[in-house]
Amino acid sequence: MGDTTTSNKSHETFIGSIDQGTTSTRFLIFNRHGEVIASHQIEFKQIYPHPGWHEHDPLEIISSVEQCIDGAVKDLETQGHASANIKAVGITNQRETTVVWNHETGEPLYNAIVWTDTRTQALIRKLKHRLGSDQLQQLCGLPLSTYPSVGKLLWLLDNEPKVKEAYEKGNLAFGTIDAWLVYKLNGGPKKNVFVSDPTNASRTMFMNLTTLDYDESLIDFFRLDQTKIHLPKITRSSDPEAYGRLEVSVLKGVPITGCLGDQSAALVGQKGFTPGLAKNTYGTGCFLLYNVGEKPVFSTHGLLGTVAYDFGPGKRMYALEGSIAVAGSSVKFLVDNFGFVESSSKISQLAATVEDNGGCVFVTAFSGLFAPYWIDDARGTIYGITAYTQRGHIARATLEATCFQTKAILDAMEKDSGAKLAELAVDGGMSNSDLTMQTQADLIQIPVRRPQMRETTALGAAIAAGLAVGVWDSIDELKDINVEGSTVFKPQLHEAKSKEMFERWEKAVQMSKGWSS
Repeated sequence: MGDTTTSNKSHETFIGSIDQGTTSTRFLIFNRHGEVIASHQIEFKQIYPHPGWHEHDPLEIISSVEQCIDGAVKDLETQGHASANIKAVGITNQRETTVVWNHETGEPLYNAIVWTDTRTQALIRKLKHRLGSDQLQQLCGLPLSTYPSVGKLLWLLDNEPKVKEAYEKGNLAFGTIDAWLVYKLNGGPKKNVFVSDPTNASRTMFMNLTTLDYDESLIDFFRLDQTKIHLPKITRSSDPEAYGRLEVSVLKGVPITGCLGDQSAALVGQKGFTPGLAKNTYGTGCFLLYNVGEKPVFSTHGLLGTVAYDFGPGKRMYALEGSIAVAGSSVKFLVDNFGFVESSSKISQLAATVEDNGGCVFVTAFSGLFAPYWIDDARGTIYGITAYTQRGHIARATLEATCFQTKAILDAMEKDSGAKLAELAVDGGMSNSDLTMQTQADLIQIPVRRPQMRETTALGAAIAAGLAVGVWDSIDELKDINVEGSTVFKPQLHEAKSKEMFERWEKAVQMSKGWSS
Protein backbone atom coordinates (compact mmCIF):
# COMPACT_ATOMS: atom_id res chain seq x y z
CA MET A 1 0.00 0.00 0.00
CA GLY A 2 1.45 3.39 -1.03
CA ASP A 3 2.14 6.41 1.17
CA THR A 4 -1.09 8.43 0.81
CA THR A 5 0.45 11.47 2.55
CA THR A 6 3.20 11.70 -0.06
CA SER A 7 0.65 11.10 -2.82
CA ASN A 8 -1.61 13.88 -1.53
CA LYS A 9 1.31 16.29 -1.30
CA SER A 10 2.27 15.61 -4.90
CA HIS A 11 -1.21 16.68 -6.04
CA GLU A 12 -1.38 19.87 -4.01
CA THR A 13 -1.78 23.25 -5.67
CA PHE A 14 -0.08 26.36 -4.32
CA ILE A 15 -0.07 30.06 -5.17
CA GLY A 16 2.81 32.37 -4.25
CA SER A 17 2.25 35.94 -3.10
CA ILE A 18 4.85 38.72 -3.13
CA ASP A 19 3.86 41.28 -0.48
CA GLN A 20 6.16 44.27 -0.96
CA GLY A 21 5.35 46.69 1.86
CA THR A 22 6.70 49.96 3.22
CA THR A 23 9.01 48.48 5.85
CA SER A 24 9.39 44.85 4.80
CA THR A 25 9.05 42.41 1.94
CA ARG A 26 7.42 39.01 2.31
CA PHE A 27 6.68 35.98 0.19
CA LEU A 28 3.82 33.75 1.30
CA ILE A 29 2.72 30.46 -0.19
CA PHE A 30 -1.00 29.63 0.06
CA ASN A 31 -2.92 26.44 -0.67
CA ARG A 32 -6.26 26.60 -2.48
CA HIS A 33 -8.07 26.80 0.89
CA GLY A 34 -6.38 30.16 1.57
CA GLU A 35 -4.09 28.79 4.28
CA VAL A 36 -0.48 29.99 4.62
CA ILE A 37 1.80 26.96 4.14
CA ALA A 38 5.17 28.74 4.09
CA SER A 39 6.53 32.28 4.26
CA HIS A 40 9.65 34.41 4.56
CA GLN A 41 10.06 38.07 5.53
CA ILE A 42 12.89 40.59 5.27
CA GLU A 43 12.98 44.14 6.58
CA PHE A 44 14.89 46.62 4.44
CA LYS A 45 16.51 50.00 4.95
CA GLN A 46 14.42 53.13 5.44
CA ILE A 47 16.19 56.22 4.10
CA TYR A 48 15.34 59.64 5.58
CA PRO A 49 17.71 62.21 3.95
CA HIS A 50 15.87 65.26 5.39
CA PRO A 51 12.82 65.91 7.60
CA GLY A 52 9.71 64.85 5.68
CA TRP A 53 11.72 62.88 3.10
CA HIS A 54 11.39 59.10 2.84
CA GLU A 55 13.18 56.86 0.32
CA HIS A 56 13.93 53.22 -0.50
CA ASP A 57 16.71 51.68 -2.56
CA PRO A 58 14.92 50.16 -5.61
CA LEU A 59 17.60 47.48 -6.07
CA GLU A 60 17.40 46.47 -2.41
CA ILE A 61 13.66 45.99 -2.88
CA ILE A 62 14.28 43.59 -5.78
CA SER A 63 16.93 41.74 -3.80
CA SER A 64 14.58 41.42 -0.81
CA VAL A 65 11.88 39.90 -3.04
CA GLU A 66 14.29 37.33 -4.47
CA GLN A 67 15.55 36.40 -0.98
CA CYS A 68 11.99 36.05 0.34
CA ILE A 69 10.98 33.78 -2.54
CA ASP A 70 13.99 31.56 -1.98
CA GLY A 71 13.43 31.49 1.80
CA ALA A 72 9.73 30.62 1.58
CA VAL A 73 10.33 27.92 -1.04
CA LYS A 74 12.98 26.39 1.22
CA ASP A 75 10.43 26.43 4.06
CA LEU A 76 7.87 24.74 1.77
CA GLU A 77 10.26 22.02 0.68
CA THR A 78 11.43 21.39 4.26
CA GLN A 79 7.82 20.48 5.02
CA GLY A 80 7.90 17.90 2.23
CA HIS A 81 5.94 19.89 -0.35
CA ALA A 82 7.06 20.30 -3.97
CA SER A 83 7.80 23.82 -5.25
CA ALA A 84 6.76 22.60 -8.70
CA ASN A 85 3.18 22.75 -7.40
CA ILE A 86 3.34 26.56 -7.17
CA LYS A 87 1.15 27.32 -10.19
CA ALA A 88 1.40 31.10 -10.22
CA VAL A 89 2.59 34.15 -8.32
CA GLY A 90 0.65 37.29 -7.40
CA ILE A 91 2.06 40.68 -6.44
CA THR A 92 0.77 43.18 -3.92
CA ASN A 93 2.68 46.33 -3.13
CA GLN A 94 2.93 49.68 -1.38
CA ARG A 95 1.17 52.15 -3.66
CA GLU A 96 2.18 55.65 -4.87
CA THR A 97 5.85 54.97 -4.12
CA THR A 98 7.63 56.12 -7.26
CA VAL A 99 10.55 54.62 -9.17
CA VAL A 100 12.32 56.13 -12.19
CA TRP A 101 14.82 54.21 -14.29
CA ASN A 102 16.64 54.20 -17.61
CA HIS A 103 14.37 52.46 -20.08
CA GLU A 104 17.33 51.16 -22.10
CA THR A 105 19.45 49.74 -19.26
CA GLY A 106 16.94 49.12 -16.46
CA GLU A 107 19.12 51.00 -13.96
CA PRO A 108 17.33 53.19 -11.39
CA LEU A 109 18.04 56.92 -11.68
CA TYR A 110 17.21 57.79 -8.07
CA ASN A 111 15.96 56.14 -4.90
CA ALA A 112 12.28 55.26 -4.79
CA ILE A 113 10.34 58.14 -3.24
CA VAL A 114 7.94 56.61 -0.72
CA TRP A 115 4.23 57.39 -0.51
CA THR A 116 4.67 59.06 2.91
CA ASP A 117 7.23 61.58 1.58
CA THR A 118 6.20 65.25 1.86
CA ARG A 119 9.03 67.06 0.01
CA THR A 120 6.56 68.08 -2.70
CA GLN A 121 4.49 70.39 -0.45
CA ALA A 122 5.51 73.65 -2.15
CA LEU A 123 5.19 72.11 -5.62
CA ILE A 124 1.67 70.85 -4.84
CA ARG A 125 0.64 74.27 -3.52
CA LYS A 126 1.67 75.83 -6.86
CA LEU A 127 -0.24 73.18 -8.82
CA LYS A 128 -3.39 73.90 -6.83
CA HIS A 129 -3.33 77.45 -8.28
CA ARG A 130 -2.97 76.22 -11.88
CA LEU A 131 -6.03 76.61 -14.12
CA GLY A 132 -7.99 73.35 -14.21
CA SER A 133 -6.71 71.97 -10.91
CA ASP A 134 -10.25 71.84 -9.53
CA GLN A 135 -11.28 69.43 -12.31
CA LEU A 136 -8.64 66.77 -11.69
CA GLN A 137 -10.48 64.75 -9.07
CA GLN A 138 -13.51 64.33 -11.35
CA LEU A 139 -11.22 62.58 -13.85
CA CYS A 140 -8.79 60.56 -11.76
CA GLY A 141 -10.52 60.30 -8.37
CA LEU A 142 -7.66 61.89 -6.42
CA PRO A 143 -7.23 65.43 -5.08
CA LEU A 144 -3.90 67.19 -5.46
CA SER A 145 -1.73 66.33 -2.45
CA THR A 146 1.76 65.07 -1.62
CA TYR A 147 0.34 61.53 -1.68
CA PRO A 148 -0.02 60.53 -5.39
CA SER A 149 2.96 59.61 -7.58
CA VAL A 150 2.79 62.56 -9.96
CA GLY A 151 4.21 65.10 -7.50
CA LYS A 152 7.18 62.84 -6.78
CA LEU A 153 7.91 62.51 -10.52
CA LEU A 154 7.68 66.27 -11.07
CA TRP A 155 10.03 66.89 -8.14
CA LEU A 156 12.57 64.47 -9.63
CA LEU A 157 12.39 66.20 -13.01
CA ASP A 158 12.93 69.58 -11.34
CA ASN A 159 15.72 68.54 -8.96
CA GLU A 160 17.64 65.55 -10.32
CA PRO A 161 19.76 66.20 -13.45
CA LYS A 162 20.02 62.47 -14.31
CA VAL A 163 16.23 62.17 -14.35
CA LYS A 164 15.81 65.33 -16.41
CA GLU A 165 18.48 64.16 -18.88
CA ALA A 166 16.78 60.78 -19.36
CA TYR A 167 13.48 62.59 -19.94
CA GLU A 168 14.98 64.89 -22.58
CA LYS A 169 16.53 61.88 -24.35
CA GLY A 170 13.26 59.90 -24.21
CA ASN A 171 14.83 57.21 -22.00
CA LEU A 172 12.89 57.86 -18.79
CA ALA A 173 10.76 55.02 -17.46
CA PHE A 174 8.34 55.84 -14.65
CA GLY A 175 6.45 53.34 -12.56
CA THR A 176 4.96 52.49 -9.22
CA ILE A 177 6.44 49.57 -7.27
CA ASP A 178 4.31 46.95 -9.05
CA ALA A 179 5.62 48.04 -12.47
CA TRP A 180 9.22 48.03 -11.18
CA LEU A 181 8.84 44.55 -9.67
CA VAL A 182 7.24 43.03 -12.77
CA TYR A 183 9.86 44.66 -15.01
CA LYS A 184 12.87 43.45 -12.98
CA LEU A 185 11.49 40.01 -12.07
CA ASN A 186 10.97 39.38 -15.79
CA GLY A 187 14.63 40.16 -16.45
CA GLY A 188 14.51 43.94 -17.02
CA PRO A 189 15.23 45.34 -20.50
CA LYS A 190 15.81 41.85 -21.91
CA LYS A 191 12.07 41.02 -21.82
CA ASN A 192 10.81 44.57 -21.19
CA VAL A 193 7.57 43.49 -19.52
CA PHE A 194 6.38 46.95 -18.52
CA VAL A 195 2.85 46.88 -17.12
CA SER A 196 0.80 48.14 -14.18
CA ASP A 197 -2.64 47.19 -12.93
CA PRO A 198 -5.48 49.75 -12.51
CA THR A 199 -5.38 49.71 -8.69
CA ASN A 200 -1.81 51.01 -8.87
CA ALA A 201 -2.13 53.17 -11.99
CA SER A 202 -5.09 54.94 -10.39
CA ARG A 203 -2.67 56.33 -7.77
CA THR A 204 -0.52 58.27 -10.23
CA MET A 205 -3.09 60.94 -11.28
CA PHE A 206 -2.44 59.99 -14.92
CA MET A 207 -5.27 57.44 -15.28
CA ASN A 208 -8.89 58.24 -16.07
CA LEU A 209 -10.95 56.43 -13.44
CA THR A 210 -13.82 55.71 -15.83
CA THR A 211 -11.85 54.43 -18.85
CA LEU A 212 -8.98 52.84 -16.85
CA ASP A 213 -6.52 54.26 -19.37
CA TYR A 214 -4.11 57.19 -19.43
CA ASP A 215 -5.87 60.50 -19.93
CA GLU A 216 -4.12 63.05 -22.14
CA SER A 217 -5.78 65.97 -20.40
CA LEU A 218 -4.39 64.82 -17.03
CA ILE A 219 -0.87 64.38 -18.40
CA ASP A 220 -1.10 67.73 -20.19
CA PHE A 221 -2.16 69.47 -16.98
CA PHE A 222 1.15 68.44 -15.42
CA ARG A 223 2.96 69.70 -18.57
CA LEU A 224 4.59 66.39 -19.35
CA ASP A 225 5.54 65.38 -22.88
CA GLN A 226 4.22 61.85 -23.45
CA THR A 227 6.81 61.25 -26.16
CA LYS A 228 9.63 61.67 -23.61
CA ILE A 229 8.42 59.38 -20.84
CA HIS A 230 7.70 55.65 -20.84
CA LEU A 231 4.58 54.75 -18.86
CA PRO A 232 3.62 51.13 -18.10
CA LYS A 233 0.74 49.62 -20.05
CA ILE A 234 -2.35 49.34 -17.84
CA THR A 235 -3.67 45.80 -17.74
CA ARG A 236 -6.30 44.04 -15.63
CA SER A 237 -5.44 42.86 -12.11
CA SER A 238 -5.82 39.17 -12.92
CA ASP A 239 -4.37 37.97 -16.23
CA PRO A 240 -2.72 34.70 -17.32
CA GLU A 241 -0.17 36.31 -19.66
CA ALA A 242 0.25 40.10 -19.27
CA TYR A 243 2.67 40.01 -16.30
CA GLY A 244 5.14 37.54 -17.80
CA ARG A 245 7.17 34.93 -15.90
CA LEU A 246 9.80 34.99 -13.19
CA GLU A 247 13.32 35.06 -14.63
CA VAL A 248 14.97 35.15 -11.19
CA SER A 249 14.96 33.07 -7.99
CA VAL A 250 14.28 29.35 -7.57
CA LEU A 251 10.84 29.84 -9.14
CA LYS A 252 12.21 30.76 -12.57
CA GLY A 253 9.55 30.13 -15.20
CA VAL A 254 6.53 30.43 -12.88
CA PRO A 255 3.98 32.91 -14.30
CA ILE A 256 3.03 36.16 -12.56
CA THR A 257 -0.74 36.28 -13.04
CA GLY A 258 -2.12 38.74 -10.50
CA CYS A 259 -1.31 42.24 -9.31
CA LEU A 260 -3.10 44.50 -6.83
CA GLY A 261 -2.09 47.56 -4.83
CA ASP A 262 -1.93 46.59 -1.18
CA GLN A 263 -5.23 48.10 -0.07
CA SER A 264 -7.20 46.64 -2.96
CA ALA A 265 -5.53 43.31 -2.24
CA ALA A 266 -6.73 43.49 1.37
CA LEU A 267 -10.30 44.17 0.19
CA VAL A 268 -10.09 41.13 -2.11
CA GLY A 269 -8.52 39.07 0.69
CA GLN A 270 -11.43 40.06 2.95
CA LYS A 271 -13.71 38.99 0.06
CA GLY A 272 -15.19 42.46 -0.26
CA PHE A 273 -16.66 41.60 -3.65
CA THR A 274 -20.14 43.01 -2.95
CA PRO A 275 -21.03 46.72 -3.01
CA GLY A 276 -21.42 48.01 0.55
CA LEU A 277 -18.63 45.92 2.07
CA ALA A 278 -15.69 47.73 3.68
CA LYS A 279 -12.33 46.87 5.20
CA ASN A 280 -9.73 48.76 7.18
CA THR A 281 -6.06 47.76 7.11
CA TYR A 282 -4.01 48.95 10.06
CA GLY A 283 -0.45 48.89 8.73
CA THR A 284 2.27 51.55 8.63
CA GLY A 285 -0.57 53.80 7.55
CA CYS A 286 -4.24 52.97 7.73
CA PHE A 287 -6.48 52.46 4.73
CA LEU A 288 -10.23 52.06 4.58
CA LEU A 289 -11.78 50.81 1.33
CA TYR A 290 -15.51 50.69 0.65
CA ASN A 291 -16.82 48.78 -2.38
CA VAL A 292 -19.15 51.12 -4.33
CA GLY A 293 -19.88 48.80 -7.29
CA GLU A 294 -19.28 48.84 -11.02
CA LYS A 295 -19.19 52.63 -11.49
CA PRO A 296 -16.77 55.07 -9.86
CA VAL A 297 -18.00 57.41 -7.14
CA PHE A 298 -16.29 60.80 -6.99
CA SER A 299 -16.17 61.98 -3.40
CA THR A 300 -17.27 65.40 -2.21
CA HIS A 301 -16.24 64.71 1.40
CA GLY A 302 -12.46 64.38 1.29
CA LEU A 303 -12.17 60.77 0.15
CA LEU A 304 -10.43 59.23 -2.84
CA GLY A 305 -12.16 57.47 -5.72
CA THR A 306 -10.17 54.42 -6.71
CA VAL A 307 -10.28 50.99 -8.35
CA ALA A 308 -11.14 48.10 -6.04
CA TYR A 309 -10.00 45.52 -8.61
CA ASP A 310 -10.31 44.67 -12.30
CA PHE A 311 -10.75 40.95 -12.94
CA GLY A 312 -11.89 41.42 -16.53
CA PRO A 313 -15.17 42.21 -18.35
CA GLY A 314 -18.09 42.42 -15.93
CA LYS A 315 -15.74 41.90 -12.99
CA ARG A 316 -14.47 45.43 -12.41
CA MET A 317 -15.27 47.12 -9.10
CA TYR A 318 -14.61 50.59 -7.74
CA ALA A 319 -14.12 51.85 -4.19
CA LEU A 320 -14.10 54.91 -2.02
CA GLU A 321 -10.94 55.14 0.03
CA GLY A 322 -9.85 56.97 3.11
CA SER A 323 -6.11 57.01 3.81
CA ILE A 324 -4.45 57.73 7.15
CA ALA A 325 -0.76 58.57 6.80
CA VAL A 326 0.32 57.43 10.25
CA ALA A 327 -1.02 54.35 12.06
CA GLY A 328 1.39 51.56 13.00
CA SER A 329 4.27 53.97 12.45
CA SER A 330 3.02 56.03 15.41
CA VAL A 331 3.40 52.96 17.63
CA LYS A 332 6.89 52.41 16.22
CA PHE A 333 7.63 56.07 16.98
CA LEU A 334 6.84 55.58 20.69
CA VAL A 335 9.24 52.62 20.76
CA ASP A 336 12.10 53.93 18.61
CA ASN A 337 12.06 57.64 19.47
CA PHE A 338 10.74 57.73 23.03
CA GLY A 339 11.69 54.25 24.25
CA PHE A 340 8.31 53.74 25.96
CA VAL A 341 8.64 49.94 25.68
CA GLU A 342 11.09 47.58 23.96
CA SER A 343 8.79 46.48 21.12
CA SER A 344 5.70 47.70 19.26
CA SER A 345 3.69 44.67 20.38
CA LYS A 346 3.86 45.89 23.99
CA ILE A 347 2.36 49.35 23.40
CA SER A 348 -1.14 47.89 23.71
CA GLN A 349 -0.20 46.37 27.09
CA LEU A 350 1.11 49.75 28.22
CA ALA A 351 -2.11 51.44 27.08
CA ALA A 352 -4.11 48.89 29.08
CA THR A 353 -2.40 49.97 32.34
CA VAL A 354 -4.70 53.02 32.41
CA GLU A 355 -8.49 53.22 32.11
CA ASP A 356 -8.57 55.99 29.52
CA ASN A 357 -6.37 58.59 27.81
CA GLY A 358 -6.28 60.82 30.90
CA GLY A 359 -7.50 63.76 28.82
CA CYS A 360 -4.70 63.43 26.23
CA VAL A 361 -5.32 63.64 22.50
CA PHE A 362 -2.43 62.83 20.15
CA VAL A 363 -2.85 64.13 16.59
CA THR A 364 -0.28 61.89 14.86
CA ALA A 365 0.22 64.20 11.88
CA PHE A 366 3.91 63.40 11.31
CA SER A 367 3.50 64.07 7.57
CA GLY A 368 0.32 66.12 7.58
CA LEU A 369 -3.18 64.67 7.76
CA PHE A 370 -4.69 62.63 4.94
CA ALA A 371 -8.39 61.79 4.51
CA PRO A 372 -10.80 63.27 5.10
CA TYR A 373 -8.93 66.38 6.28
CA TRP A 374 -6.08 66.84 3.74
CA ILE A 375 -4.10 69.26 5.92
CA ASP A 376 -0.53 69.24 4.57
CA ASP A 377 0.81 71.68 7.15
CA ALA A 378 -0.48 69.87 10.26
CA ARG A 379 2.16 68.27 12.46
CA GLY A 380 2.16 65.78 15.31
CA THR A 381 0.82 67.37 18.48
CA ILE A 382 -0.20 66.08 21.91
CA TYR A 383 -2.88 68.06 23.72
CA GLY A 384 -4.11 67.79 27.30
CA ILE A 385 -0.87 66.87 29.07
CA THR A 386 -0.91 67.56 32.81
CA ALA A 387 1.19 66.53 35.81
CA TYR A 388 -1.12 63.50 35.99
CA THR A 389 -0.16 62.21 32.51
CA GLN A 390 1.68 58.88 32.38
CA ARG A 391 3.22 56.85 29.55
CA GLY A 392 0.08 54.70 29.45
CA HIS A 393 -2.08 57.72 28.66
CA ILE A 394 0.17 58.69 25.74
CA ALA A 395 0.17 55.08 24.51
CA ARG A 396 -3.62 54.94 24.62
CA ALA A 397 -3.94 58.33 22.90
CA THR A 398 -1.62 57.04 20.17
CA LEU A 399 -3.81 54.00 19.49
CA GLU A 400 -6.94 56.15 19.63
CA ALA A 401 -5.59 58.56 17.00
CA THR A 402 -5.95 55.91 14.29
CA CYS A 403 -9.42 54.98 15.54
CA PHE A 404 -10.58 58.61 15.52
CA GLN A 405 -9.37 59.12 11.95
CA THR A 406 -11.10 55.89 10.90
CA LYS A 407 -14.37 57.24 12.32
CA ALA A 408 -13.92 60.51 10.41
CA ILE A 409 -13.44 58.53 7.19
CA LEU A 410 -16.45 56.28 7.83
CA ASP A 411 -18.62 59.34 8.42
CA ALA A 412 -17.46 60.76 5.07
CA MET A 413 -18.12 57.43 3.31
CA GLU A 414 -21.67 57.35 4.60
CA LYS A 415 -22.23 60.89 3.29
CA ASP A 416 -20.77 60.07 -0.15
CA SER A 417 -22.53 56.72 -0.59
CA GLY A 418 -25.81 57.49 1.17
CA ALA A 419 -25.57 54.14 2.95
CA LYS A 420 -24.71 53.21 6.53
CA LEU A 421 -22.10 50.53 7.08
CA ALA A 422 -23.28 47.56 9.15
CA GLU A 423 -19.87 46.09 10.00
CA LEU A 424 -16.18 46.84 9.47
CA ALA A 425 -13.72 44.08 8.46
CA VAL A 426 -10.19 44.69 9.76
CA ASP A 427 -6.66 43.40 9.24
CA GLY A 428 -3.05 44.56 9.52
CA GLY A 429 -0.61 44.66 12.43
CA MET A 430 -2.53 47.01 14.75
CA SER A 431 -5.65 44.84 14.43
CA ASN A 432 -3.85 42.25 16.58
CA SER A 433 -4.52 44.53 19.55
CA ASP A 434 -7.85 43.68 21.18
CA LEU A 435 -7.78 47.02 22.99
CA THR A 436 -7.41 48.95 19.73
CA MET A 437 -10.18 47.01 18.00
CA GLN A 438 -12.54 47.44 20.95
CA THR A 439 -11.75 51.16 20.94
CA GLN A 440 -12.51 51.22 17.22
CA ALA A 441 -15.89 49.54 17.72
CA ASP A 442 -16.70 51.96 20.55
CA LEU A 443 -15.91 55.01 18.43
CA ILE A 444 -17.71 53.96 15.22
CA GLN A 445 -20.60 52.32 17.13
CA ILE A 446 -20.79 49.30 14.80
CA PRO A 447 -19.23 45.82 15.12
CA VAL A 448 -15.63 45.24 14.02
CA ARG A 449 -14.82 41.81 12.56
CA ARG A 450 -11.25 40.45 12.61
CA PRO A 451 -10.48 37.23 10.71
CA GLN A 452 -8.38 34.51 12.31
CA MET A 453 -5.88 34.51 9.42
CA ARG A 454 -4.89 38.16 9.04
CA GLU A 455 -2.63 37.92 5.98
CA THR A 456 -5.48 39.24 3.90
CA THR A 457 -3.33 41.53 1.72
CA ALA A 458 -1.12 38.66 0.57
CA LEU A 459 -4.20 36.44 0.23
CA GLY A 460 -5.80 39.02 -2.08
CA ALA A 461 -2.81 38.90 -4.44
CA ALA A 462 -2.93 35.09 -4.34
CA ILE A 463 -6.64 35.17 -5.21
CA ALA A 464 -6.00 37.49 -8.19
CA ALA A 465 -3.24 35.16 -9.41
CA GLY A 466 -5.19 31.96 -8.74
CA LEU A 467 -8.32 33.13 -10.58
CA ALA A 468 -6.22 33.77 -13.70
CA VAL A 469 -4.92 30.18 -13.88
CA GLY A 470 -7.98 28.24 -12.72
CA VAL A 471 -6.97 27.50 -9.13
CA TRP A 472 -10.44 28.92 -8.49
CA ASP A 473 -12.94 29.17 -11.33
CA SER A 474 -15.00 31.97 -9.84
CA ILE A 475 -15.35 34.36 -6.92
CA ASP A 476 -18.18 32.16 -5.59
CA GLU A 477 -15.65 29.41 -4.84
CA LEU A 478 -13.92 31.71 -2.34
CA LYS A 479 -16.83 32.25 0.06
CA ASP A 480 -15.67 29.72 2.66
CA ILE A 481 -12.03 30.87 2.74
CA ASN A 482 -10.85 32.38 6.05
CA VAL A 483 -14.28 32.39 7.70
CA GLU A 484 -13.81 30.21 10.79
CA GLY A 485 -12.38 31.69 13.97
CA SER A 486 -13.25 35.35 13.35
CA THR A 487 -13.47 37.69 16.36
CA VAL A 488 -16.25 40.28 16.53
CA PHE A 489 -15.83 43.38 18.71
CA LYS A 490 -19.18 44.98 19.56
CA PRO A 491 -19.53 48.57 20.82
CA GLN A 492 -19.46 48.76 24.63
CA LEU A 493 -19.10 52.51 25.13
CA HIS A 494 -22.21 54.67 25.45
CA GLU A 495 -22.89 56.59 22.23
CA ALA A 496 -22.90 59.98 24.00
CA LYS A 497 -19.42 59.35 25.46
CA SER A 498 -18.15 58.21 22.07
CA LYS A 499 -19.48 61.40 20.47
CA GLU A 500 -17.86 63.55 23.17
CA MET A 501 -14.45 61.91 22.61
CA PHE A 502 -14.69 62.44 18.85
CA GLU A 503 -15.60 66.11 19.24
CA ARG A 504 -12.48 66.63 21.36
CA TRP A 505 -10.41 64.93 18.63
CA GLU A 506 -11.88 67.21 15.96
CA LYS A 507 -10.99 70.25 18.07
CA ALA A 508 -7.39 68.98 18.36
CA VAL A 509 -7.19 68.48 14.58
CA GLN A 510 -8.10 72.12 13.96
CA MET A 511 -5.45 73.23 16.47
CA SER A 512 -2.74 71.16 14.74
CA LYS A 513 -2.91 73.19 11.51
CA GLY A 514 -0.20 75.53 10.26
CA TRP A 515 2.88 74.05 11.96
CA SER A 516 4.79 73.52 8.71
CA SER A 517 5.35 76.24 6.14
